Amino acid sequence: MTTKDFQHTKGDIMKKMIVSAAVVALAGLSCSAFASGGGAHWGYTGHGGPEHWGDLAKEFQACKLGKMQSPIDLSAANVASNVKVETTYKPVELEILNNGHTVQFNVGNGSTLTAHGKIYDLLQIHFHTPSEHVVDGKPYPMEAHFVHKAKDGSLAVIGVLYKEGAENAALKPVIANAPMKETKAAKKGVQINPADLLPGQQNFIRYMGSLTTPPCSEGVNWHVVPTAVEVSKAQIAEMAKAMGMNARPAQPANNRLVVEPAK
Repeated sequence: MTTKDFQHTKGDIMKKMIVSAAVVALAGLSCSAFASGGGAHWGYTGHGGPEHWGDLAKEFQACKLGKMQSPIDLSAANVASNVKVETTYKPVELEILNNGHTVQFNVGNGSTLTAHGKIYDLLQIHFHTPSEHVVDGKPYPMEAHFVHKAKDGSLAVIGVLYKEGAENAALKPVIANAPMKETKAAKKGVQINPADLLPGQQNFIRYMGSLTTPPCSEGVNWHVVPTAVEVSKAQIAEMAKAMGMNARPAQPANNRLVVEPAK
């Protein structure tokens, strides 16, 4: 996107965002690829850290060469508009795992996100401590990513930011069952409704970005809720204990269209 885009009407802006949704290299990605990547060993510190991802493997080159990388600083918003986004989530038995990079639970039960007239299936929800998206350079203590995939292979992600405050009842079963070490998915006999993890206010900051882990593939439709949800200090500590620091630093916005809710 260039600054010329800003000269168009809101309708044209939305049209450009839809057209720009590249699906190349995303069609074959699984839900686990979003959270854990593949191929060469990578992590969040040392020689396998984010600043080196693009050099670890040929398939990771987008991590250093891409111009539409995620996460970003949300204060880069440059257009205001409200676009309807609908979620239809259903309760699911908690199937939770720790893949060595994040705590994640799988869904795949017909829960959907509808955006721009396209339907995306909810595949999984995973977490980062601290948050990956930042505001004015500052992260929140935690962030959740709701990963969705459409039939054409394109991805859409909802990002929910968390701030320290009251205990979060919706997160209690996730945190209580979060594995403290790497393990395969296991059903816990607990029902959880992903809808309960979303805040009541669901206006989104929207932009076109990428996976936040290798291979950093671009063409991901991001929807980040700008109002942070409260979670207790103890709950944050438990998730951090399970995952460690697993946040990629904010990437350059590069004059992308970043749409914030109209006031």
